[in-house]
Amino acid sequence: METIVGIFNSRGEGEKAVAQLEATGIPRDRITLLTPAAKEQLADVRTTEAEQPGMGKALGATVGGALGVAGGLPIGAAIASFFVPGVGPIIAAGLVGAALLGFGGAATGAAAGEAMEEGIAHGLPHDELFVYEDALRKGRTVVLAFAEDEEVADRGRGALAQAGAESIDAARENWWIGLRSAEQEHYQGAGGDLDKNEALYRRGFEAALHPGLRHQPYQTALPTLREKYADAYESETFKTGYLRGQDYDRSLKEKIKE
Repeated sequence: METIVGIFNSRGEGEKAVAQLEATGIPRDRITLLTPAAKEQLADVRTTEAEQPGMGKALGATVGGALGVAGGLPIGAAIASFFVPGVGPIIAAGLVGAALLGFGGAATGAAAGEAMEEGIAHGLPHDELFVYEDALRKGRTVVLAFAEDEEVADRGRGALAQAGAESIDAARENWWIGLRSAEQEHYQGAGGDLDKNEALYRRGFEAALHPGLRHQPYQTALPTLREKYADAYESETFKTGYLRGQDYDRSLKEKIKE
């Protein structure tokens, strides 16, 4: 499976993009639209954090009946609403993509769980989760889809570009640009040179935002860091970035509480 993603300034733009993706041959059940919700659209079930892979079936059984009402969304009845700490109220139209944030909803818990497990098997891009969260926090809409092969994926990417999507790479760079001045000031105050060590510092910062590492102290996270960042994890620059990424994540949770 190939994952394609586009970020839009409005829900309306995202809905049009979903229709265009379907026209390229991507089935509706492999397309998800994530968009900010009003609090009154939240389902009854409240959640805490994005879950780790493997939680799909258990979580689906818990939230299966918690459907949000989101008239006009283009993916039929597969709609769930929930609260994401640090982001706010979210509507997910399409179950597979809801698994990206660790949540899901369907007519039955089994359906939700199966969809989330399918999404995990298809390779949901957890490394980019913080980029989606940032877009949603800013009131934007995220559309993602799974294409059978590269040819279909190329058509899908073209459709998203024609619909006016910002690419995930561009969104990731813009996210960092928005943080860079503050991080440069902080690192310089600690005696570091961000201009010289930016790539390593940023890797550490982003590592702290991976759902498998969030809230894990550096020492606790070492086995995973050693595996995923073998060429960087021992660096003091990487560690400094990791600790700053944790601070950033905590500050967002404090700012946006249910």
